[in-house]
Parts: sequence; C-alpha cells; structure tokens
Amino acid sequence: MNKDIIILGSTGSIGTSTLNIIRRNKKKFNIKLLTANNNIKKILSQSIEFKVNKIVIQNKKKYIKFENQFKRNKIQVFFELEKALKSINKKVHYTINAISGIDGLEPTIKIIKYTKNIAIANKESIICGWKFIKNTLKKNKTNFIPIDSEHFSIWSLIKNEKKKNIKKIYLTASGGPFLNKKLLNMKNVKAKLALKHPNWNMGKKISIDSATMMNKIFELIEAKKIFNLDINKFDIIIHPKSYIHAVVHFNNGLVKFLTHDTTMEVPIMNFLYLNNESFIYNGNNLNFELLNGINFINPDKKKFPFLNLIKIIPIKNSYFETILITINDELVTRYLRGEINYFSLNNNLLNMIKKPYFTKYYQSSPNNINDIKSMVNKVKNYLNKYFKTKCKKNN
Repeated sequence: MNKDIIILGSTGSIGTSTLNIIRRNKKKFNIKLLTANNNIKKILSQSIEFKVNKIVIQNKKKYIKFENQFKRNKIQVFFELEKALKSINKKVHYTINAISGIDGLEPTIKIIKYTKNIAIANKESIICGWKFIKNTLKKNKTNFIPIDSEHFSIWSLIKNEKKKNIKKIYLTASGGPFLNKKLLNMKNVKAKLALKHPNWNMGKKISIDSATMMNKIFELIEAKKIFNLDINKFDIIIHPKSYIHAVVHFNNGLVKFLTHDTTMEVPIMNFLYLNNESFIYNGNNLNFELLNGINFINPDKKKFPFLNLIKIIPIKNSYFETILITINDELVTRYLRGEINYFSLNNNLLNMIKKPYFTKYYQSSPNNINDIKSMVNKVKNYLNKYFKTKCKKNN
C-alpha cells in the first residue's frame, strides 16, 4: 500500500533529501502536499516531477504573483496551511517538518492532527514550544520521531532503555571549519569561511551556528526536552569526522554509540520505513578506517565561548530559549550581511543574554504560541534599537 506523505519546507536541504529517498522508490509513496516560502521554481519542479497537486506558498507576495502559473499546471495552490490540510480530508501516514527557524512552530502544531507520524527537523520549534507540541501529539495520538542526526541517534540508542539506567549522553560536534584555527586569527574571519563546513552540506544559518557551536547548545536544550532528562545528563564532545552522532554511557558500565554516513538521508529513511518494513540503504560501505581513528576531543571553551551558556540554561521551561534563539538569529543575519564581525557575533550574544531587560523573563514561561511570537518581536525590536543607537554613535 502506498504511504501518504506531507513535506513542510520541501525546497530546503531536509526536504530535498526526503524527495531523493522517495525518488528511488516512487511506488511506495504518495505525496499529498509540499510547502515552500520563496523558492517557487524549485517547488514547481518538485510538484511536476512527483505529481503533487496541492502546494502551499507561505510568502504572500509570491503566492499572489505565481498562483496562476501553478493553476496552469493543474496544481492547487494555497497560502494558508490549514486550508490545504483540510482539503486533504484524512490523516496521512507521514509528515516531515523541514521548515527552518522559529516560524516552523505554528505549522508544526497545526499539522499534528492531520498525520499519524511526524518527524521534526526544526530545532527552534522543539526548543521554544515543546510543551505545546507534546500536548498536541498526545491529544491526537500522533507518533513523533526526531530526525536531527544527533537526536535520532540518541532515540535509537535509548528507546528500549530505562531512563534511570542512563549515566551520561554525549552529543558529538565536528568542531566546524575553525576547529584547528588559532583564536587570535578568528576576529575578522569572513562569513564565506564560516560557511565551509568540513563534513556536512547545510544551509547558511545552520552552518554559522555550527562554526560558533551554538548549534550544540540548541541540540542540548532540544535533547533535554525531547527525552525529559536533566541537563546535567548531557555533555558535548568534539568528533571531527562526524561519523559518530551520539554516545550513551550507562550505569552498568556499557557504552553505546551510533554511527552513520554524514547525510540526513539515513535518519529520514529510517523514519519513512517505520514499523519494521524491509529496506536497503544504498550508501557507503562501513568505513573501518574512520572507526580506527575515532578521535574525540574536549571542546575549547575560549575558542567556542557559546558553550559556556550551558551553565545558565534554566532547569524549567521559560522565555530563555525563545530569547536565546532570536538574539542568535538576528546576530547571525547581521554577520552574514557583513554588518558585524565574528567576535562581535559571539560577544554581543553573551552580553545581551545576561541583560536585565531579558533576564527578568527567565522565571516565567509562555502560555501559548502567541506569547512566543510576542517575545520574538520584543527581542527583534530591542536589537534593532541597539544597533541603530550603536551606528549613530560610530557616525
């Protein structure tokens, strides 16, 4: 029987990887809906190739501009996700949420009731809104699997284990493009160098987060929430080859780790072929040479100062996560535009996250998605005023 599937964010790297898997076995899957924000050319091409007759364009200007072009290709185009989901009129087997950024939270909540299984690759949704996601999953009896490589690996390693038996979980990090670069040479490093990840092919935003190792702070918070474990149960270790994605140390002395190729196709494929369906991953053979030189390194917190944020992550869910993500998003955007240098990206974030304007919110938590949206806007407004004032002083 064909499995119905929805892909949110089909034009990004996760969405593209999912379609690569489906392309190799089109007879097993029936794509009911694709969504995109800006890449109209790509989603049109995907819709035609995979015979998808419903899509969502989340950018209103582009929706209005290109609506007739899709209609000419007999593709029904929507601006509102909810309307598109209601038109499908049944629960699909699988949904991949590959929308990047905090904008992915609302679509995540909306789509859960329309799918039997959901894989979420959107860190920001889980970090800021896990409480709401978890409640919606439970209410609609929807199965959830994380497909970030690290969280998929942890899930695979501990799904049949009791939490009380876990001593420590290590999230592995490659160290990014600056692992072997001297600290003194990093102040004015250009964004084009920060984007050159040694192992993974990723988007610009996550590539910068990898270079600063902010992505590991996000992944640690995400893991804490998904697996409902104390923050002290987690640690970060550098593994430059990115072949091992998670290590779990158990109280009985056993240590387990999970390894797979540096491609998101592995966790995605394992999600799409749930319920013990037989499938073969046609990737590389097991590379024993890589395993012979596993090479773990303790991270240098002077070179990667964001790792010091572990000390101030609140025990309970609060606005801290939303504030942290929004400050980082805004600073990374400014760094990519060449408005601030690499050191400023690090220093501004570490200073701002401790400002009383923000810390007063760390003891309270959002009651709904609108509260999270409101906080995002509050942080953005603060940063805009901060940089405008700074610009005037410099002039």
